[in-house]
Amino acid sequence: MAVKKKRAGGRVRRGPGSNTAKNRKSQSGGGSGTGSGRRPASRSGSDSGQARRSSTSRGSFGRKPVARRQASGDATSQQGAPSRTDLQKPDPKGRLPGNASQGQVQESQGDPGSLWGKVLEQARMEEVSSDQGLVRLNAYLAQCGVASRRKSDELIAAGRIQVDGKVVRNMGHKVDPLRQIVKVDSEILRPERPTYVLLNKPKNVVCTNSIHEQKLRAIDLLTGVKGRLFTVGRLDADSEGLLILTNDGSFADRMTHPRYEVAKTYSVVVRGRVEKVKLDKVRGGVWLSEGRVEGFQIRIKKRGKERSILEVTIREGRNREIRRVFARIGHPVLRLTRIRMGNLTVRGVSVGKWRFLKPQEISDLLKPTERHAAASSELAHPNRQEVDR
Repeated sequence: MAVKKKRAGGRVRRGPGSNTAKNRKSQSGGGSGTGSGRRPASRSGSDSGQARRSSTSRGSFGRKPVARRQASGDATSQQGAPSRTDLQKPDPKGRLPGNASQGQVQESQGDPGSLWGKVLEQARMEEVSSDQGLVRLNAYLAQCGVASRRKSDELIAAGRIQVDGKVVRNMGHKVDPLRQIVKVDSEILRPERPTYVLLNKPKNVVCTNSIHEQKLRAIDLLTGVKGRLFTVGRLDADSEGLLILTNDGSFADRMTHPRYEVAKTYSVVVRGRVEKVKLDKVRGGVWLSEGRVEGFQIRIKKRGKERSILEVTIREGRNREIRRVFARIGHPVLRLTRIRMGNLTVRGVSVGKWRFLKPQEISDLLKPTERHAAASSELAHPNRQEVDR
């Protein structure tokens, strides 16, 4: 500890161990400086600064050899060592590489003749067979006549459905109707027998199953038919003619989806005399709010000054499509009657009456149309024309 000694003149003289500027210089390694307390740069610090300046002045000359060595190393690794994808592939005999773990092996097509390809194919077959016979729960509820699929989803979410004694709330749950017991509010369900009904719908009858509907519904005309039926497609209240009702959802999809191109023919009475130019415009396509409507096949049955009778065939059914198209060309529809769907007609069925479809009629409706068969063949064999040539 420094000892302070007081001189006669009032100044304080520090002892030999005091922390003076000179001592600070000697402790820091020497060098020139002032007594202001600023620490000068040490010798070692100046040497490192010179080294940094020298490396900076060389620029990239000091780093290029390293880069060249890295590039040559990468090229050597690419040529000599196997890549990650090579490690994941089995050898021609179907054996996995020794340094590739099971988690590193990704699913691939594999060689069909190799052991690995046979294992993958067997796994795919087992996955497909495990799903056979299963149906979605909401579809099964609809088949049993409980409610529509949308309403069935609401019943599932409410916890009112039990499968083998357990409440199911998963919308995508699948069941096996032959091996599992499904209940709704503790009542066991049984699938309904598929039913197909042909109705000659009159005017002022609506195609809905809503219990709150005030107008007469199409299902109200089917006296004596048990189960929940719904209409295949729709006819508005002002339209009449052929209407199919069923409880078979897949059949309804085949009849109404545009990709199956099931022809629907209507007898259309329009106001005024329709000229050929306007009919050609309809055949070529008419723009509506949701897009271009085309594909109309039109035959003129009768033309007069006040009204014209046409036979129109379409293969898709948008909302009030025929009425909107003819209103667009200035000839509003006065009467619209569906007379044919596929090869099925309403011949022999009076307005407001119905009958069950025959098995042969159902089979004929389910047969693919020529246009749909041609389109499917073209998708399955896109290069057939080139091969034929």
